[in-house]
Parts: sequence; C-alpha cells; structure tokens
Amino acid sequence: MSEKPIVAIVGRPNVGKSTFVNRLLGARHSIVDDQAGVTRDRIYFDVEWMEKEFTVIDTGGIIPGDEDEIMLNIFTQAKVACDEADKIIFIVDGKEGINPIDYDIANVLRKSGKEIFLAVNKLDSPDKFINVSEFYSLAVGEPIAISALHGSGGVGDLLDAVTKDFEYGHKDEEKSENIRIAIVGKPNVGKSSIVNALLNKERVIVSDVSGTTRDSIDSKVKYEGEEFILVDTAGIRKKAKVDWGIEKFAVDRSIRAIRNCDIAVLVIDATEGVSDQDKKIAGTIVEAGKGIILAVNKWDLIEDKQSSTINKFEKEIEAQMPFLSYVPKIFISAKTKQRLVYIYKLSKEVYEQTTKRVTTSLLNKVIMDAISMNPPVSIRGKRLKLFYATQVKAAPPTFVLFINNEDLLKDNYIKYLENKLREAFGFKGSPIKISAREKGEKK
Repeated sequence: MSEKPIVAIVGRPNVGKSTFVNRLLGARHSIVDDQAGVTRDRIYFDVEWMEKEFTVIDTGGIIPGDEDEIMLNIFTQAKVACDEADKIIFIVDGKEGINPIDYDIANVLRKSGKEIFLAVNKLDSPDKFINVSEFYSLAVGEPIAISALHGSGGVGDLLDAVTKDFEYGHKDEEKSENIRIAIVGKPNVGKSSIVNALLNKERVIVSDVSGTTRDSIDSKVKYEGEEFILVDTAGIRKKAKVDWGIEKFAVDRSIRAIRNCDIAVLVIDATEGVSDQDKKIAGTIVEAGKGIILAVNKWDLIEDKQSSTINKFEKEIEAQMPFLSYVPKIFISAKTKQRLVYIYKLSKEVYEQTTKRVTTSLLNKVIMDAISMNPPVSIRGKRLKLFYATQVKAAPPTFVLFINNEDLLKDNYIKYLENKLREAFGFKGSPIKISAREKGEKK
C-alpha cells in the first residue's frame, strides 16, 4: 500500500496552526483556543486538495529553549513530526509581526533539509499584506499571505505549491502489491511473539516488560507463494498512562501503522478477556476504515480448550464489542504456534472483502428491496425517498445514497441498510461507510 505524502504544520503557539488544519478539513477537528500550547500531541488527518490526497500533522506550538516540561515536549513532538514529514508548512503571525522565536524555529527547520513553505497567517485584508515583506528575513522561502480563519488570501496558492508534485487519485483504492498486516493491541498481549513465530526467528525483542517494542517494525514474509508484510507495533496503552517522550512517539507510530496497513490484527489476551482498551483500539481500526481480524492469543493457557470455551469467549466478544459482529475471530497461541498460519489465510480473505466492488445495478436492487421490506418511518409528515445508490470507492467499501432530504436518514436506518449490504455481499472483516447526498428539492 502506497503511503500518502505527509505535510507537517509547525510554528510557535497561537499562530493559527489548528485553525489552518480546520480550514483544510472543513470542520473543527483540532482544538482551537487562545491559550498557548492547547495542541500538545501530533494529530494526523487525511485531507484532499484538487483531487490530491495527503496527510497533515497538526503539531503543538514550538518554543525552542523553553524549559517548561509541556513546552519542551511540544517542541520535541514537532521535531519528530518534521522528521516524518515530506514537506513542512511554517505558520507565523502576520498581525503580530515577526517574533524572535520565529527565527529559532526557522533555524531548526532549515536543518531538517525538508522543503519549507512559509505561511503568514491572520492577514484577512489586502491592506495588511504589506506586513509580509519582513518575513523574508527568516530565510526559509517566499512568504505567502493567508487567513486561515476566513480562507482568504493565498490559502489556495499555498496548497497548490505544497501539492504540486503530489499524485492525483485515491491511492487507498489501489490494491497493494503485498498485503500489509499490522499486529496491534495493548502492551504485553504477545504481539512481538506472534510476529516472531510467524517469521520463525527472533526479529524483534520479546520481553514480559510492557513497552519493549518502541517502533513499528516491518518484516516481509512469504506464505504459500504469496508475500505479506508484517508490522509489529508498540502496545497502545490508555492515554492517561502514556508517558511523554519515547513511549508517546511509539504509540503515535502504532496508530500510524494502523492507518497505513491493509489489515489490522487486534490481539486480545485470552487470560484477561476483553478490556476497555481493546474496545478503543478496535474503534481506532474501524474509524481508519481498515480490515480487521480479532486474534485471541495465549489460548494454550486456558485449561478447558473444548469448543464450548471458544463459543463462550466468542459470546463475550459479541457482548463487549457488538460493533465488530462482522469480524472473523481466531484463537491462537504464539508459544505453541496453534492456528497462527490462519492469520495469513484470513488476512487474504478479509483483504478481498475490503477491496470488493459492487455493480451499481445490483447495489440498487439490494437497497431498493431493503427499503421495500422495511420502509423508513415518516418524520413530521415527510418520508425519505431514495433516488439511487452508488459505490464511490473501495478499501473500505464506501457508498453514497442520493436522497431527497438528509434529515430523514437516521443512524439506525443506515445501520439497517449496512446489515442488508452485508447479507447480500459479505464484506467479512471490512468496515462499510454509507453517506448521503441530497438530490433535488427537499420533500
């Protein structure tokens, strides 16, 4: 799977970085506040500009040399983001003017060797553009005047420049040359042991100490003549228990591994059962639109290994995570290698489901039959009318319903239609996304 280009948004606190990201997204996903340092973590978003897709990293504000612990960590986070990024947008405050800290940040960015784009923000009228010229002294390129809040100025010119050599099209619809499988879960559930057993060698460090694996580690492996890429990841702990620094970055990379994989194998500890953290990680995978397999590890430690025990555990999973009813489950042991090879087989099956496309005619027949069998209830005398449906992309399968009024399509009815699509087409292990667009006048 080809990764999208990465663009890091950096700058000192309160210059409008999160506002700029929100402008790209068209929604307030980042926290915007006048208090310096509100955005403390690196936050990743997928965005599209003129049919070019890329990933934006929204970073905390940088204050080089500040000894305050939080600000030091924000500075470190931003440096790591710059290391990960292909290009950097350096945002400064055009209303306030140049600040000594801007010079310090510019010095750091020049050392990164990355292409830098200087955005002078908060210039919402042409008469203020004269303020731009002073920012040439930062020596990081030609300053571009923008207003992130109003979307005016050179926002479009800036994005054109940043994306000039990015490829067109939806890369996530392309089939991967090798299926990329991320082994994910909370710490100490046996992720690295599973990878080592599948590779038949000690590729990564295995220890009973939580957090041994710090980075996501890729390994290419061949099974039955087909190559796969296994990604071992750091354990994802509850946010409140994650320390700043190396562990925080490791968790970030694990989440990125989920976003960049084709299939995520969520490992659950058989001796502990389903935890709240397991549910949160599962939600992250579903939100990322990735194929998912549930692997219950350490099954050799369960005394009663009869099928009734498996059925009991499956019922617990169903009760704790009903939103994963479509996900295949496998009961394994990294220690004894019990059923491990099924990870390859299931990953291949789920991958075929996530990349499946349905013809428009057959899709509309299934949707129309579903509506006929169970018509949506009328709301204030108005009834939902569906004109037609189409699949707009795969990985994950994404469908758009063209209807008369979006207010009439409720979440429970979308879930009903999703279930009907699964009955008709399978989509085993794959999330399904359904959205609506209004066509014609509201009725």
